[in-house]
Amino acid sequence: MTIDPSQINFLIVDDLDNMRRSIRAMLKLIKFGRKYYEAADGLEAWEILNTEHCAIKFVISDWQMPKMNGTELLNKLRGNKKFKDTPFLMITAEANQSIVAEAAEQDVDAYLTKPFVTATLEQKILELLKRVDNPSPQAILLRKAEKWRAKGQFDNAIECLRRAADLSKHSSRPWREIGRLFLKKNDLPGAVEAFEQAITMNRLEVPSYHYLGQIYLKQGETDKAIKYFTKALDLSPRNAERAFKVAALLLKHKRAKEAEKILKSMLRNNPDNLDLHEETVDLAMEYGLFKLAVLCCRKVLEAAPERDYLQKKLGLALLRKGACQEAAALLEKVQQHFPMDINVLLNLAECYLKLKMRMRADKWASKAVRIDPGNKQAQEILDQC
Repeated sequence: MTIDPSQINFLIVDDLDNMRRSIRAMLKLIKFGRKYYEAADGLEAWEILNTEHCAIKFVISDWQMPKMNGTELLNKLRGNKKFKDTPFLMITAEANQSIVAEAAEQDVDAYLTKPFVTATLEQKILELLKRVDNPSPQAILLRKAEKWRAKGQFDNAIECLRRAADLSKHSSRPWREIGRLFLKKNDLPGAVEAFEQAITMNRLEVPSYHYLGQIYLKQGETDKAIKYFTKALDLSPRNAERAFKVAALLLKHKRAKEAEKILKSMLRNNPDNLDLHEETVDLAMEYGLFKLAVLCCRKVLEAAPERDYLQKKLGLALLRKGACQEAAALLEKVQQHFPMDINVLLNLAECYLKLKMRMRADKWASKAVRIDPGNKQAQEILDQC
C-alpha cells in the first residue's frame, strides 16, 4: 500500500462531540492520521474542506446531522472536481433501505453502523485506501469513461462503460452512467434502455428511477413519470426537492391525497428547513390544502417570528379553511402592521361577512375602496352588507 494512513489528514463529522472524540481516539490508537479536523455538521465540514491548509484526504461522517446531513455533504463532494474521489466513510445508526439508497445515490464508498469497535473502523479505512491504491479494472474503466466524457467524446465514454458493465454483472453504476451519456446525446430511447438495465441490476438504483421520471415527464407521459418519481421517493424519502416536485405533479393532476401524504412526509424528514415549509405554504394554498398551509405557517412563525409577512398568508389560510373567527382575530392584528394592504382588508371584510357581522365587513371593505376605488371585490362585499 503506497498510501500511509498515518500520514493523511482525517475530517471527522458528527453533531455529537463525544462521538467525534471517540472516533479521534480510535484513530490515534491505531496510529492513523497526521492531523485531525472536526465538524459538527456538513456545512462546517464543507468550510473546512475548502480551507487550503487542511488538505483533507479522508472523510468520516455521520449520516443524521442538522444544517447539512452526511448525504448532502457527500453530494457536494461528489459534485466537486477536487473532492469527488475523496474516500468517504458514512456512519449510521442503522443501515436500513432508505439510508442505503440515499447514500448510494451519491456513490458512498462504505458504511459503518453504530456501535462499532476500533478494529472495524481500522478494517474499513484500510479497505477504502486499498481501493484508492489499487483500483479494480471496473474502476479504472469508469475513470477512463469520465475523462472521455469531460472531453465531449461520449461514444468513447460509452464504450468504456459497456466494458465496465461486462466486468461486473451486479453493478448498476456503468449502466446509469451510460444512460446519462445518452441523455447528453439527446438519445432518449438509448437512455431509457440503459436506466432500465440499471434498475434490473439494482432495485435500489434511485438515480435511474429519477432520470426515467424526468424523461417521461419531458415526453408528456405523466403517469409513467409519477410512477418512477414515486419509486425513487419511496426508496430515498428524504430528498426534499424530489418530494416537492412529485407532490406538485400529483396536485396538478388532481391527486391531492397522495400529494398531501408526500408533503407531510417531506416536512417530517426536514423539520428545520423553514424555507421548505414556506414553499409548501404557497403550493398548499394554490391547490386548496389549507390545513397544511396553516400548519406550515405556524411552524415557520414559531421558529422565525421575524418572517411576519407570513401572518397574512396564515390569516388567508385560516379563512379558506373555514376558521373565520380565528382568521379575523389574527388579521385585525396584522392590519395594524400593514394598514394599506388591500388583500388584508379584503380578507378581513370576507371573514366578517361569513360570520354575518355585516357592519364590520362594511368597515373593512370601505377602507379597501378608499385605497382602491375601483376594487370589484370590495364593492361586491359592500353590496352584501
